[in-house]
Amino acid sequence: MKPRDQEATGPLRDAHGRAITDLRVSVTDRCNFRCKYCMPAEGMPWLDRADVLSFEEIERLVRVLGGLGVTDVRLTGGEPLARREFPRLVAMLRGIETIRDLSLTTNGYLLERDAAALVDAGIDRVNVSIDSLARDRFHEVTRRDALPQVLRGLEAIAAHERVRPIKVNAVAMRDFTEDEVFRFCELARSSDYQVRFIEFMPLDGDRSWSADQVLTGAEIRELIETRHELVATPREPHATARVYRFAQGGGEIGFINPVSEPFCADCNRIRMTADGKLRTCLFSIRETDLREPLRAGATDAELDRVIRDAVWRKELKHRVNEPGFVAPPRTMSAIGG
Repeated sequence: MKPRDQEATGPLRDAHGRAITDLRVSVTDRCNFRCKYCMPAEGMPWLDRADVLSFEEIERLVRVLGGLGVTDVRLTGGEPLARREFPRLVAMLRGIETIRDLSLTTNGYLLERDAAALVDAGIDRVNVSIDSLARDRFHEVTRRDALPQVLRGLEAIAAHERVRPIKVNAVAMRDFTEDEVFRFCELARSSDYQVRFIEFMPLDGDRSWSADQVLTGAEIRELIETRHELVATPREPHATARVYRFAQGGGEIGFINPVSEPFCADCNRIRMTADGKLRTCLFSIRETDLREPLRAGATDAELDRVIRDAVWRKELKHRVNEPGFVAPPRTMSAIGG
């Protein structure tokens, strides 16, 4: 391992030699859904508004990180569109010269309202989380009767051709998603959306996750191939998804398999929570507070040192499948997807 003082300049790297170029920013822990794999039905404690980073504070931290080599920023929540005047933040971040790609993950509930404003603000790509294409089953997972509104939002953002690709994310849960797979195949084949199945991870609000609830990407692919031949596409560096196209007809299906096939070895991602904590892994037990030094008047150089020290200690892997794994104290909604 290199001495720490050799990592004081240059691109952001961890002690394992991985360059960090991708930042996920949670803008709020609040959400208008209560998805079973993410949040409890009731009783979720929210951050005090004073603890949540302002747009100006987010912009400052992203600008500092951009100077350290971060080029891709994804805005998440909770539900990011629930944050008041959210498109204004998009426009602020679009003005940072070092940020090459600016994207959004949303549940789509408010997307019909905000699609045009997001495009005007400069969003590049959008992922929409949809776990069922059947209205009653969508309600079962999200605890909200909102599928028609979400689908209208998906169509509203798709009408803007400069926002591409548009991805539809479905969390794969055993004894539920099996009945959804072919509906999602038809969506992928009848549109230019890339549909992706994400393995259920131990970040649920009810703390009821168990390994036997995980429907693996390999199992879903095997099910699809009972009807459709799939052809693998080249995997991009640092990509979380393994993407396949249908051999007959159009459409793409992706599989994000963090539980059964971890992709930690070339992870280039870090996360920032809505209250300004830097997380070097989705499953991190420890966090680094950026809000406190920021509000105490830290210079960019001082923030640079705090960030480099935290990233240097980035975990080698998440250890979900290993004995003694401990889930992080925060749930997915509080970390940011």
